[in-house]
Amino acid sequence: MVTPAPSLPKPFSQLSLTEAAELLAARKLPPVETWHPERSGDSAMEIRADGSWYHEGGRIDRPAMVRLFSTILRREPDGSHVLVTPAERLRIAVEDTPFRAVEMKSEGEGKERRLIFRLDTEDLVLAGGDHPLSFGSDPDSPDPRLHVRGAIGNGLEARIDRALYYEMVEMALADSGELPVIWSNGARFPLVDA
Repeated sequence: MVTPAPSLPKPFSQLSLTEAAELLAARKLPPVETWHPERSGDSAMEIRADGSWYHEGGRIDRPAMVRLFSTILRREPDGSHVLVTPAERLRIAVEDTPFRAVEMKSEGEGKERRLIFRLDTEDLVLAGGDHPLSFGSDPDSPDPRLHVRGAIGNGLEARIDRALYYEMVEMALADSGELPVIWSNGARFPLVDA
């Protein structure tokens, strides 16, 4: 039995980065990457571009249910998304990205900075080498994303809310007068292609 992600013990804005890191270390997700069941089908579920989850056209309003389903979500090599258990694999439609990064905390400056994001599922993700940030190739139309889990380049991503993107741009410009770059957990992420 998969257990949903616990709710945060206090509001994200009141968590220190140390407390957030402890929560990340304690979090255990099911090993969906190792499950390859023969039975497959369609879940009749979708995640819309605004991050809301639907089943058979009705919105899933229980956050605990969304958190539970999000723990068994996987992206397939062909780019499709599935809900997977040891017994079955069910397709789920995803309009944009399955997650939204809705809050961010920053600690440190420049190369010492650490950015941690709260997703719309209450999950926490520390941006860095294992969870890279990307901003798209068009500086006039940025596409800010955060890798959440799975294979980098074909895993699950979170769309970073526009306000958080602008916060990162301000941080990057304050850190450097040259090509804007944001650092997190020792990894360097250019906000525009050189």
